[in-house]
Amino acid sequence: MRFTKMQGIGNDYLLINCFEEYVPDPSRLAVEMCREHVGVGADGIVLLEPGESSPFAMRIFNRDGSEAEMCGNAARCIGKFVYERGMTADTAFSLDTKSGIRALQLQVQDGRVESVTVDMGTPVLNPSEIPVDLPGQMVLRHRLQVLGQMWFITCVSMGNPHCVIFVRDPEVLDLNSIGPAFEHYSLFPRRTNVEFVRVISRDVLQMRVWERGTGETLACGTGACAALVAAVLCGHADRKVQMKLAGGNLMLNWNAEDNHVYQTGPAAFVFDCEWLG
Repeated sequence: MRFTKMQGIGNDYLLINCFEEYVPDPSRLAVEMCREHVGVGADGIVLLEPGESSPFAMRIFNRDGSEAEMCGNAARCIGKFVYERGMTADTAFSLDTKSGIRALQLQVQDGRVESVTVDMGTPVLNPSEIPVDLPGQMVLRHRLQVLGQMWFITCVSMGNPHCVIFVRDPEVLDLNSIGPAFEHYSLFPRRTNVEFVRVISRDVLQMRVWERGTGETLACGTGACAALVAAVLCGHADRKVQMKLAGGNLMLNWNAEDNHVYQTGPAAFVFDCEWLG
């Protein structure tokens, strides 16, 4: 089976073109392929498939085999792949995902996709829809004790659940301990992604992320969007920011006119290969 390893600011995925390949058990394959040392190593696998409402569809499986609803970095990788591999000549098209249709706009120079803007949709704030087992219309700076420490959480869904926490310095945190404690906390019936965010200025934020089903990654596109929404709601930031992540930077815009969050960033090929498993 042929596949392509790609990365969006360090969030790396094994992309399988299911226009040409067949994957009978993607959950099992994700665990086998993403395992380091005995596999390829990656944050997950991405299946590129024909869409029902769009020309293309995307399915994402995390390193542990669980299926994710949406990933902005993977969506940008899809955009670069289908354009540069000659599957479309369009620089604007839609993509079917588990969390709905997402619009992609490619910025192309000399036949190469330099960056991709993804319409990440409208943030969901109602706890029952995120989901979070808390009452009310919004989870904003809710006090939560985890590992003997008090944290203030703000919860957002960008098609998948996120728990955003503002901290002085995310670099000093032991995410290998803290991340799983939040991911599996009883308030989150479908587990959660966790973002630890530092406010540098009203238009610059820094973030570390613990991804549900994967662990700490160098970047998370939906998490960055959720962090922007939380920062605006908490009064920390304006609607347009640069988000600094370990793997690189994203430009984010929570548009006041349509209430959609737009994410712009690069994507890159790593290598093409053949899986013999």
